[in-house]
Amino acid sequence: MDKIQVHDKIFRKYIDNADIQAAAKRIAAQIDADYGNDIPVLLNILEGSTMFMADLMSYISIPVEICSMKCSSYSGMNSTQEVKLHFGPTRPLAGRRVIIVEDIVDTGITIVFLHNYLQNMQVKDIRVATMAIKPNRYNGNIPIHYQGLVLEDKFVVGHGLDYDQLGRNYAHIYQLDI
Repeated sequence: MDKIQVHDKIFRKYIDNADIQAAAKRIAAQIDADYGNDIPVLLNILEGSTMFMADLMSYISIPVEICSMKCSSYSGMNSTQEVKLHFGPTRPLAGRRVIIVEDIVDTGITIVFLHNYLQNMQVKDIRVATMAIKPNRYNGNIPIHYQGLVLEDKFVVGHGLDYDQLGRNYAHIYQLDI
């Protein structure tokens, strides 16, 4: 589909699923090389990163553990500028090497929150893997170790990304059609 409707907005196809898969394969190869004999924990940030997390796991060849937590910083199409924690990690992470798996890094508010939260849990090492990043909006000082796609400053849905909880299920990424 070249265009979709989510709630009251029309979105047009922006990034094909093949490009998302290529980014996931590239990141998986980097994780394989960086972790070698270590077993990192992939921390799935619900709900948005679920599709990318599944992609990434299917391409990683080293053993990994998975864990989830849920936080949010968006309402509708706008950042609330604060992070709400819905629930913390589903397992203890102290002393572990953790890779935060995100759907998108926008302003960086969530990444900074997650990094600080995990540091307080005394994890051994924290890295970030994201399906997409908007470098013109990222204000954080946390390094994004594994970057998939570079996006323009446009509102997007699909492949886990949503507009008021809808639109996550599309295989491709769509941008708001203005």
